[in-house]
Amino acid sequence: MPKNTPCTVLSAGFTHHRKPFQMPRAEGFPHYLLRLQTEGKCSALVDGAIAPMEPGSLLLIAPGVPYHLIIDKESFPHGEPRVESVDYHIFCEGVWLDEWWNSRPRSTLMNIPHSEGFLGLFRQLILEQRRLSDYSPDISSCYLQILCMEIDRMTVDRPNASPRRYLAFRMKQFVEEHAALPFRLQEVAAHAEISVSRAVHLFKESFGMSIVQYVNEVRLDMARERIIYSPMPLEHIAETCGFANYTYFHRQFRKRFGMSPKQFRAHSREKDAPALV
Repeated sequence: MPKNTPCTVLSAGFTHHRKPFQMPRAEGFPHYLLRLQTEGKCSALVDGAIAPMEPGSLLLIAPGVPYHLIIDKESFPHGEPRVESVDYHIFCEGVWLDEWWNSRPRSTLMNIPHSEGFLGLFRQLILEQRRLSDYSPDISSCYLQILCMEIDRMTVDRPNASPRRYLAFRMKQFVEEHAALPFRLQEVAAHAEISVSRAVHLFKESFGMSIVQYVNEVRLDMARERIIYSPMPLEHIAETCGFANYTYFHRQFRKRFGMSPKQFRAHSREKDAPALV
């Protein structure tokens, strides 16, 4: 392990299986394995039994735990002749990983809602591992730690998630990832593959606020940060944070923070200004 690197990415890759394949490892691996199914289907050994793996299935395998991956025609419904399975996988080790793994009970299998941000961490690790001239194990280590902490955040947000809670979380992630862009309720519902009426009811039941209210909360937090830390004109901030017009943004901002965007910017600058001696 490189000096001062708390964890090491041994291998990171992307695999597209088009033919039957099996990987039985009764003795397991000498390191950790994080495997995310992104397309197609397969089966894997989970807590002593073979379980189906579908898009969003995340396997967390500790060193020495028996592993068996099965990709064959039986993994597909209705006897479909085509065999296809796509996954991202990371083999890793290190003191930081040992501490992370033992910090809480770990489920071998998790179902993760589709998230470009989460997939992006896998992709970035793969790209970093492919570098030849300027590869940095420290950068890979940082990405891996972020990935693991993101897994923890998903676990906290969805403890023992029921199917209903899982769908609500998918909608919540969609809002957070697309808040800066204009979108309709139909798109939020379509992301969870449910009707708009069910989406509205399920979101309110799960998070105590409507989808529109949560969209505004996320957008207003984005706007607040940009008002404080960027020199952008207020109208431009409203637009880049997903608000259709400045009047609506102004009204919602005052309602949330008790002052207009202009007053908020002036107040934040006065607070941060150095005192005169």
